[in-house]
Amino acid sequence: MEYLRAFLCGGLICAFSQVLIDRTRLTPARILTSYVVLGVLLTALGIYQPVVKWGGCGATTPLFGFGYAMAEGVKKAVSEQGLLGALSGGLSAAAAGVSAAVFFSLIAAFLFKPKSRE
Repeated sequence: MEYLRAFLCGGLICAFSQVLIDRTRLTPARILTSYVVLGVLLTALGIYQPVVKWGGCGATTPLFGFGYAMAEGVKKAVSEQGLLGALSGGLSAAAAGVSAAVFFSLIAAFLFKPKSRE
């Protein structure tokens, strides 16, 4: 049942993203950054935590989850280090995801040859 909930949660987020791409003039980059910011805001308001409890990995993997991880990292760092933790907590919490993205992007750049848009 946990897998089904994760699939439904992640699928709903992706389906909503596709609707935004198809029906609005928003670029994918604006949608992506909006999702990260929305993840931070929903976490700050306490709305995203129940979604994470229900959807599991389906809620923490997409970009909402990146914003969620950053906000949770800031909360933890502020409780441990005080106000200085607000500057470092988000990045340290999301460092593994950022590192993995950079690493796998580098591997893809070495393995595949980009095509020009001519």
